[in-house]
This record gives sequence, structure tokens and C-alpha cells, in this order.
Amino acid sequence: MSVEVVDFRPFLDGSDKEKVADAILASFKTIGFVYLVNHGLPEDKINVMFQWAKKLFSAPMETKQLAPHPPSGAHHRGYSAPGREKVKQLGDESGADKLSDNSPSAEIQRDIKESFEVGREDDGEMPNIWYPASVLPGFKEVCLDFYWTCYETEKAILRALALAFRLPEDFFLQYHSKADNQLRLLHYPSIPSKVLENKNASRIPSHTDFCSLTMLIQDEVGGLEVEDPNRPGSFIPVPPVKGSIVVNAGDFLMRWSNDTIKSTVHRVRTPPSSEGGNTDSVIPPRYSIPYDSDTVVDCIPGTLSEARPKRYSPISTREYVMERLAANY
Repeated sequence: MSVEVVDFRPFLDGSDKEKVADAILASFKTIGFVYLVNHGLPEDKINVMFQWAKKLFSAPMETKQLAPHPPSGAHHRGYSAPGREKVKQLGDESGADKLSDNSPSAEIQRDIKESFEVGREDDGEMPNIWYPASVLPGFKEVCLDFYWTCYETEKAILRALALAFRLPEDFFLQYHSKADNQLRLLHYPSIPSKVLENKNASRIPSHTDFCSLTMLIQDEVGGLEVEDPNRPGSFIPVPPVKGSIVVNAGDFLMRWSNDTIKSTVHRVRTPPSSEGGNTDSVIPPRYSIPYDSDTVVDCIPGTLSEARPKRYSPISTREYVMERLAANY
């Protein structure tokens, strides 16, 4: 089992749309993840966004805290220091990777990351939290430009997904017209490799995303792993593929598809290049940029039948997402 690499260009240029759409859906049904190459996100904008991420996270902590994430998870914007967010799996009050009885939780390091979150600027319920212009001049403008650039790619992927279900291409777009998405800049600081020797330690613990889908841009360090759907507890590396973005289905899309699509458990741990090294070695810092996606939705047409009855009741996307966000803080 591995994550498929799909060339998105034939969908974008119209030369073979159904083949690309079917390949994406097939990968979503088997493992819930897919690499997209020739995805349409401009490489220069990606590089600039990574440069800004490195500039932000290399600033002193007192500077980064000038745009603090509010104490409540109901307002998911601004800067979160390492350890601030505790990623949880749905229905798990203690966190996704449960500690063994003989492992003191105080000695286990998890969620070893820091982040900065951005949404659409006109969101009255969850306004963005920016740094003073004098602190990071130009940062706000670059973030918002990249946010809307990602939205165009998201819409193209949603059109492909609709086509794969043999629905009108705008089927999913009607539910994503508000662009209620989230752009995250993530930094996993450099740490001694011995920190991650314990299987319960992690840069980000095992979890599923709770949105419709996530587009992830990785740097060259690696460390992303996806659970093998056929072998629970066994993880498959998802190393960086040059020029690609990683797209994965979230819990909401799995629910929406009546469990036709998989929302797969994944985590960030030791990069492959660091495995087997001595305990005094240092794992390099890692940067990534995930882009996640008050309408009531029901099952996608064609995903329920007498043999596969409806498994979920209709739900408000806003209600669902806010409940899941708040659980992490």
C-alpha cells in the first residue's frame, strides 16, 4: 500500500478529465491520500510562503506572541506556541496516541510544533489575528494572496471529485462558496532524535483531519506517515515528492460520502533519513503548509443504497467543524 501520484494537468487542461478524477477518487477510497503533481499552485508563490514561514518562526517568542491564538479553540486564528495545541482524535478525551500505563505522560513529548492560522479576511465570526504592520511588513498581504490562490486549486480538486461521482462539476462548490477554509503555517522545531524514541512521542500525534479535504505542501525534510488501512497500527511513509501537494480526505468528507471515502489516520514523526541514527543526532526543523476546507449537507448522491444504508444524519458544516476545533484546545 502506498499513496498514488496523480498528474492533475489533464484535468486542468481538459484533455482527460475523467481519468484524473477517477484516479483521485480511487486513491481516496483505498487510502484517503493522493499526491497531485502539475496541480496549478504557482511554485514561486509556494517558495515565497515558505520563506515567510521561516522568517516568522525564527523570530523571538515575544514577537511571535504579538498575534496570540485565543485561549478558546472556538477562535482558531493567530500564533500557537509549541505544545499549545493538543491534537485529539474524535471521541478521545486524552489524545490520539494513548500512553501506556507505565509511561508517565509528563515525560512524553507530543505536538512538538508551532503554527500560525489564517482564514478569509471578511469572516465576522472568526476574524484573523495579525501582527502589527511594523513587526512583519508585507506578511498579511502574502498570506491572504496565498490563501485565495489555494482556494482556486481547492475548487479544481472539488470539481474533479464531483466528476468522479458522476455529478455536475459544481456539486461540491455550492457547499464551499464562502471559502470557510484555513491556511496554516507549521514549524516543527529541530529536536534531538532521542526525544522521539518513545513510540508515544511525536511531532504531531496520530489523528484524522476533520474538514472536507486538506492540501498539504511539505518541505524536503519529511516525516509524514499514514496508517495502512489494511494493517491498523502500521504506518506508511509519505515522503516529499518534488513539485507535488499531498491531498487527503477529512472526516467530514468521509461522513458526507457515507464512508465511501476514507479519512485516514496520519502523524508526523521521525524523517526516514533520521531513522537508525545515534541518539545524540538532531532531527532538522520541518516546515509545512496545510490548507483545510453554514450549509447542512446530506449523503452525496450515489453513495447510499439498500445494501449501504445512510450511516449519518444531515449536519451543519459549521457546527461540525467548530466542535472539532474546540476539542484541540
